[in-house]
Amino acid sequence: MTSPRSPRPSAPVARLIATDLDGTLLRDDKSVSERTVAALAAAEQAGIEVFFVTGRPARWMDVVSDHVHGHGLAICANGAAVVDLHAGGTFLEVRPLERPVALEVVSALRAAAPGTSFAVELTTGIHYEPQYPPFFLDPGATVATAEKLLFEEEPGSAAPVLKLLAQHPELDPDAFLAIAKEAAGDRASFTRSSPTALIEISALGVSKASTLALCCAERGIAAEEVVAFGDMPNDIEMLSWAGRSYAMDNAHPDVITAASGRTVGNNEDGVAVVIEELVAAALEARRQTA
Repeated sequence: MTSPRSPRPSAPVARLIATDLDGTLLRDDKSVSERTVAALAAAEQAGIEVFFVTGRPARWMDVVSDHVHGHGLAICANGAAVVDLHAGGTFLEVRPLERPVALEVVSALRAAAPGTSFAVELTTGIHYEPQYPPFFLDPGATVATAEKLLFEEEPGSAAPVLKLLAQHPELDPDAFLAIAKEAAGDRASFTRSSPTALIEISALGVSKASTLALCCAERGIAAEEVVAFGDMPNDIEMLSWAGRSYAMDNAHPDVITAASGRTVGNNEDGVAVVIEELVAAALEARRQTA
């Protein structure tokens, strides 16, 4: 078991914590441990803002909505949306994937990886093709071809597309991601967070990192003052951008390489372990300047 790397004495005091949820902050049973709840509250009390930064849609944020303090904001759908959890997940900002571009991506992936099926995540919910693994948490979904799901009679008249999801029943997950990037990487952003061959596709330039950077800029917080946590490829850009970053012990190998530090696994409260150290450092810095 790898222990977390302690903050260097010369490192800036953390002003913002950015953490992924599934496989990172949440345990495998999707719960938030008592230790983690206490650590999140202690961070806010110490003046360290906390942002949940996730691939989840806003409607799946109930698991942490009771544990967000202060601003109440979260970054969802891999950076495609900023939502207010204090207001029931209200959208404050949307960075959509334009439908004509999404259709181009669908066409490119059908040609590059035959057998691919698609789902379309909108601000109003998810819809998917007949071959796509059904979302049992979204029983109201429309089932149709991606071309029909993305069609709108008048451009701009339908709900914004947050992301397109592509699933392949046979390919290796990393191989599928590489194929997709080769086929359409000049038109959209591609990543993955599932152990299966499931790709998440956002507008070009949209990622957890780019939206987090915008939120930090609005608050006057530099990248060097951000500490980030993650476990899957959709976290890599965020971990690389933040001044300090931690891969979970259960993380994808590429994530471990990208992060500047490593903490114990999500089932051992690895995020809370580091937050406790960050809070202690912040309180000590405050004591020395008092």
